[in-house]
Amino acid sequence: MSLTVKHPIIKVGIFSQEKIEFSLYGDYTVQGFKQLFNGKISTEIKNNKIVLSYDKKTIEVDEKIKFNPSNEIIEYFLFKEIKVGEKFHWENKEKERFRGSLQLKKWKNKILVINLIKIEDYLSSVISSEMSDKLSLQALKAHAVVSRSWLLNHINTKAKKLKNKNIVKEKNAEHITWTKQEEHKNYDVCASDHCQRYHGITKLSTGMALKAVNETSGLVLTYKNNVCDTRYSKCCGGITESFENVWEPEKIDYLTSVIDYKYEPENYSLNFSDENCSKKWILNSPPAFCNTTDANTLSNILVDYDQSTNDFYRWEVKYNQKTISKIINEKTNIDFGDIIDLIPGERGDSGRLITLKIIGSKKTIIIGKELEIRRILSETHLYSSAIIIEKQNIKEGIPQTFVIKGAGWGHGVGLCQIGAAVMSANGYKFDEILSHYFSKATLKKIY
Repeated sequence: MSLTVKHPIIKVGIFSQEKIEFSLYGDYTVQGFKQLFNGKISTEIKNNKIVLSYDKKTIEVDEKIKFNPSNEIIEYFLFKEIKVGEKFHWENKEKERFRGSLQLKKWKNKILVINLIKIEDYLSSVISSEMSDKLSLQALKAHAVVSRSWLLNHINTKAKKLKNKNIVKEKNAEHITWTKQEEHKNYDVCASDHCQRYHGITKLSTGMALKAVNETSGLVLTYKNNVCDTRYSKCCGGITESFENVWEPEKIDYLTSVIDYKYEPENYSLNFSDENCSKKWILNSPPAFCNTTDANTLSNILVDYDQSTNDFYRWEVKYNQKTISKIINEKTNIDFGDIIDLIPGERGDSGRLITLKIIGSKKTIIIGKELEIRRILSETHLYSSAIIIEKQNIKEGIPQTFVIKGAGWGHGVGLCQIGAAVMSANGYKFDEILSHYFSKATLKKIY
């Protein structure tokens, strides 16, 4: 993309429902209406129109309606219950407030809620939604650059190529899928973890996120004169993963694996094609920036609903036969029967599994990549696919218990959020953090 392109206003898809209630705190204008709108408004789809109930009146519009604040600095709109972390272990409902304009659009017999907001205001929300804004300034500045770079790359590349397909490879009992970034036709980005967490001004409390965005205004990571497609996850588990092992089989030079520490851990071989090396890495706790269990540190890193996840560096889940077979059968829509074995296949540079063979009493299949493995082996999602699987209490060839031991939280590509936060606490500046995780990228101010 051109380094001179600016996107001062972006469209963020918040959610969609058949009926929506919201409140306007301040005076909002609507084109075509002389009156000012404020207070509580209810909306629903009736007779293929958006019907709004407001101040004991009913208003009908055909396709969409946009509410613009009279003063965008102090006025905001509020939704009482928005689902966050959908289908992940931190799924929750929250009351959320937003600045900027509110657009309601008819879409598939639902009302689609879109927030139009200045890019820097969007970014201050993102970094305080992804991480706590109690975090140190240098870590927040690093995240602001990464989030800004991802956003600008995403907006400018989605128009050039189709990105809304699940890529599926099925051959010889293989089912390998990865999801390219969805092309949102009605908006630039969504508000969920699918793109970047965005909870409006709800999580802004200390002012540090605003300071971080302001002090890095216009700064992005670039590579060969293009803004980088920067990725990030919560905890890499000691080594970050390479892009091609998670998504498309395309090597991206600035998204290659790095050891998340000052030096390579001693007494560990990182040849994860050898299962013995993988087991030693995952079953132990090698030093890493993201290897922290300090409660005070984590309370300043993680937003409130993430703080329940405190075993992210090394973790364990246990399933009995009935549970694991039920989860796998339901998630795949395939009747495997009893689960006989789960055999690791190819591993990535961080030890994350790229493929996994599921052997059932009725069916055998190879699945991948990492998100598909995480999805199929959990009612929500496993923390990561850097896993070792142990079988216990085998009766007549059928394990009665499967124990999954794992490392890290998320796909592991790019910036390790907890690692970056610990680096900042140890005195690293934001540019040093960025050069650690994106060693081949260059920091550049484009506006």
